[in-house]
Amino acid sequence: MPFDADAETLLAGRSDWLTPSTAAVLTRAPLDAVDTEYPHYVRSVDGPEGVERPRERHPVFYGCYDWHSAVHSHWALVRTLRLVDDHPDEDAIVHSIDARLTAEHVQREVDHFETNPAFEKPYGWAWLLHLAAELHLWNDPRADAWRETLAPLERTIRSLVESDFRTQPRPFRVGTHHNSAFALHCVLDYARTTGRDELATSAAETATDFFADDTDYPFRYEPLGWDFLSPGLTEADLLRRVYDADDFEAWFDAFLPDGLPDTLRHPVDAHGDEGASLHLVGLNLSRAWCLAGLADALPDHPETDALATAARRHATHGLDAAFTDDYAGAHWLSSFALYLLTRAEAGIG
Repeated sequence: MPFDADAETLLAGRSDWLTPSTAAVLTRAPLDAVDTEYPHYVRSVDGPEGVERPRERHPVFYGCYDWHSAVHSHWALVRTLRLVDDHPDEDAIVHSIDARLTAEHVQREVDHFETNPAFEKPYGWAWLLHLAAELHLWNDPRADAWRETLAPLERTIRSLVESDFRTQPRPFRVGTHHNSAFALHCVLDYARTTGRDELATSAAETATDFFADDTDYPFRYEPLGWDFLSPGLTEADLLRRVYDADDFEAWFDAFLPDGLPDTLRHPVDAHGDEGASLHLVGLNLSRAWCLAGLADALPDHPETDALATAARRHATHGLDAAFTDDYAGAHWLSSFALYLLTRAEAGIG
């Protein structure tokens, strides 16, 4: 593990122990990847005329193999600048973001959503709102300028959330990009961070419409394939944000009537030759932040100690493998590590 900190410090979610050198570790891969155009995931090809270059189609978020990873890598860069003083790569990060985040480039991104409104729904939308919230939190002239430039895309995504996501008839309970609970918790955190009370209320209502009646969740079926999210834990992590303490405890007891299952007490074995196995490294990290958040939300519950212990195991196991040189994981895992390590700081509910 690249951090000289004990498990309790790592899991506390505070940034006060982060030094300039640890911040550099967290941003090394994102800083490189946001300007790495290839390899890139292009999805389907609709005709013989070829594929537009990523930097032409998405002049802001063309790196990191795919659009959503480019977005949350920008979030990671901005968040470390906000939380850690004297970042050794500050000039390089600012220069990198300045070069891409221009009004003309953002308009190209907006234009793409005008013709492809389902693009990156909902995972990329969730991270774009996280990025906007992070810029909102950072009291710095550079953040003010970047957020003003990004504002047309922020408005576009916010509108799509209301028209094309919250209105869907049922949630997606999956461990990959279409997970509805993860997107909703990002929307909720964004709305609360930026003071959009109406959006916060509507996101909370959607969360209860989708998940309030879920009971006896079958965790024995997780993980499914190459999950990087736990569908069940992500759902619980959302509802702890929505309910008050008593209502959440009642919901949790019905959701896990037999307590924390053995399948969640230990991290997933993420070893394998396929790049997709690195999704399971991300799964251990996201499980860790969910388990830790649940332990915090249930301080006097019979399962509190089990949740906290499982969180520590997942955190240390996930962080040990997160800082890989394999681009299949390097282009996104640092963001998950940063999310876990700073989960108690503003911007994350």
